[in-house]
Amino acid sequence: MDLLYSFAPIASDNARVLILGSMPGQASLDAGQYYAHKRNLFWPIMGELLAFDPLSRYEDRTGALQTAGIALWDVLQSCHREGSLDAKIRPDTLTVNDFAAFFRQHPQIQHVFFNGEKASACFHRYVDKKGLPENLLFQRLPSTSPANASQSLLFKLQAWRQVMTCSSPV
Repeated sequence: MDLLYSFAPIASDNARVLILGSMPGQASLDAGQYYAHKRNLFWPIMGELLAFDPLSRYEDRTGALQTAGIALWDVLQSCHREGSLDAKIRPDTLTVNDFAAFFRQHPQIQHVFFNGEKASACFHRYVDKKGLPENLLFQRLPSTSPANASQSLLFKLQAWRQVMTCSSPV
């Protein structure tokens, strides 16, 4: 089993919100794009919230996030995992990203939203909080993964609307 590596963050200088996943799934790793699985609801939800076509070019979608002040990254830098399920991540193999450096480069970020339970749990368990801004607010949102099919798109969309209130400039 090979060691898997996540992607670089997508973030502009004006980022006010950070959305964190756990680790890209296999479809995303294969495509080299965040949330590339065709049944993942991340891009349809963000498209609805930011008024863009979720099927538009990846560069246009990520550009819309950046314009809205939304950064995107994953908690894990690397890990071993069979398949794409978060439950298959081997805890003894994971390495987290350097969040202290990230927040130094993006001092306007005040809100961190977790795309699902695994991202939240990994962040709170494995990320060293020393060096992180004290004013950060954390919130877990329902996972957009197709593995979380028990919650409807409408339910998820309503929960994810909070991202918009936090990404708007004051």
